Amino acid sequence: MPSFAYPWLILLLPLPLVVYYWLPRHRERRPALRVPFFTRLVTLTGAKPEGGAVVGRRGIRRSILLTLCWLLAVAALMRPQWIEPPLHFDKPARDLLLLVDLSGSMDTKDFTDASGATVNRLTAVKGVLTDFLKRREGDRVGVVVFGDAPFTLAPFTTDLALSERLVNEMQVGMAGPRTAFGDAIGLGINMFAKSTVPAKTMIALTDGNDTASQIPPDQAARIAKANGIVIHTVAVGDPAAAGEDKLDEAALQDVASATGGGYYRAMDREQLATIYDKLDQIETRKVDTVTFRPKTELYWIPLGALVVVSMLGQALLLVRWPHRRPAGEAKVEAA
Repeated sequence: MPSFAYPWLILLLPLPLVVYYWLPRHRERRPALRVPFFTRLVTLTGAKPEGGAVVGRRGIRRSILLTLCWLLAVAALMRPQWIEPPLHFDKPARDLLLLVDLSGSMDTKDFTDASGATVNRLTAVKGVLTDFLKRREGDRVGVVVFGDAPFTLAPFTTDLALSERLVNEMQVGMAGPRTAFGDAIGLGINMFAKSTVPAKTMIALTDGNDTASQIPPDQAARIAKANGIVIHTVAVGDPAAAGEDKLDEAALQDVASATGGGYYRAMDREQLATIYDKLDQIETRKVDTVTFRPKTELYWIPLGALVVVSMLGQALLLVRWPHRRPAGEAKVEAA
């Protein structure tokens, strides 16, 4: 629909009339010629001499031209616009980061898939994460994998189809055989550093204890808490395992409690799916609805018309129009 950015400028329309009637008129002195035969000249011409100033009169064409130019100038100053119907779109209000352990123990085949076939832990995790991502429409989701060191698999993005493809391409050991859980949290904190959304959440999944980090998980958790990041920890695998594959439940519980998150443990695929369903309910989809109305500027139309009219008017003023003399006009003949 049509609109004006500065509609109040229409008050400028009567400004020329105010100037015309309120400001003093322009006066100038012109030299006069005194002649001894003035009386005779008046008699011959039939004109009636009068005293006082001579007031110049503006032609009707020029008055119409100036009025039209002023109307176009005010219309351009008001900035006419065409406003389109409002567009609504969702702006992400939550950044969600998935931390996934790819250490060698994730190749242990003690889980089953949806068809009941025995699969390794990572395969079960892929299936659950894929279903989880399908329900996060509107969030920005990132993925970090860790082994000997953490790596960014997918930066924060609303393209969840891309995140799903990258998750399905994860392989055991692609980040190294050990577990750098604390460093993974640290990388996640750095990824959140440029985030401006109010809700920041990590969901960390691991099946072992920290064996390769330069920063302990509990210290990384305190830094995350200071940056407003909530961390939920999910443990998979056998808690009775020994050695580097032993599940450090205490450390995972400490990380979760330090940041206001929750700790969960899954012994099979069904429990893992239930945990992510619960996390989906706790960390609900959060978006801000933004309304935008596209505007098309139209001020160039009256502005262009002003230029054309003023140039055309100036050209017309330079033309000498022929004037017909009245039939009864007196002629002055030489004496």
